[in-house]
Amino acid sequence: MKALVGAEAGGYRLASDLPVPTPRPGEILCRVHAVALNPLDAKVIDYSQVPGALGGCDFAGTVVAAGAGVTRFRAGDRVLAVTFPMDAADKAAGAFAEYALATEGLACHIPDALPFTDATAMGLAIATAGLALFQLPGLALPFNAAPGTATGEVVLVSGGATATGTMATQLLRIAGYTPIVTCSPSNDALCASFGAAATFDYHSASCGADIRVHTDNGLRHVLDCVTDAASMKTSYEAIGAGGGAYVALEAPTAAVKYTRRDVRADWLMAPSLLGVPVHKKGAYGRPSTPAHKQFGTQLFAQAEAWLRDGAIRHHPVEIREGGLAGITDGVDDMRLGKVHAKKLVLPLLG
Repeated sequence: MKALVGAEAGGYRLASDLPVPTPRPGEILCRVHAVALNPLDAKVIDYSQVPGALGGCDFAGTVVAAGAGVTRFRAGDRVLAVTFPMDAADKAAGAFAEYALATEGLACHIPDALPFTDATAMGLAIATAGLALFQLPGLALPFNAAPGTATGEVVLVSGGATATGTMATQLLRIAGYTPIVTCSPSNDALCASFGAAATFDYHSASCGADIRVHTDNGLRHVLDCVTDAASMKTSYEAIGAGGGAYVALEAPTAAVKYTRRDVRADWLMAPSLLGVPVHKKGAYGRPSTPAHKQFGTQLFAQAEAWLRDGAIRHHPVEIREGGLAGITDGVDDMRLGKVHAKKLVLPLLG
């Protein structure tokens, strides 16, 4: 099969002679119809490149084979899935290929009416937003979806126009919370369409103070999907006098982290949802977290129902041509900051 893998000299290279992988127990093998690009696809190739290992996190396609013990899927099923690439311990893990593996627990059926090019934009966003909101080291919010249990508590999503941000906004609504977001004013309507109760201009010097006034000095929880010094500073300014919790998608900036001792600040690595050690250098490594695997399985089973009921939808997509060979241009555009409030998607099959 053809696949995009880490090149020996750095970056990606297109390989044309890789063997089609065989699903192991608990895995499904899929014919990939479309892939979506994420900032992670640039980060791993820049900082965690593994020669010969597959790239890519998000794909959608049809199941062609199921490994031992798989009960939810069978050949012919239409699915979306998330996988975690550039893994030195498992070079066959990755989405940028004609055939891709996924664990049963991090995949879900998609409705017949949902195009693969839309479905592929959702997997990593569901995984990351769910982990950040409802598990430690994330915010560990109770999931209050049962009738009569919704609290309506306000939760801030910094970077509400990102793919993780729009998914987090939807999950917060489903779970009974009131999401507010930071974004560019040009994306106010977009964020509102996903359920944001209020939007705040992150360019404004008074953004944090404005949020603090809006929440009557009572904000306790922040998910930062931007994770730079400016977004963290704004988040800390927004959290009320009673303190709270802040979770980011990268390591928090130490210069800001310790400015408030009443704020618990942490960050997460989505691959911990596999329930096995994350083999990355330094602070990016993680021990095995079986609780995260259990949560991921429950989350994607629930996501299947949300998709069927129309409770969640995908981030806006921009479809690019070129198939696997066109991925590197898209990754470069993300790296250069040319992609805003949309997800780049490349079809691999018509």
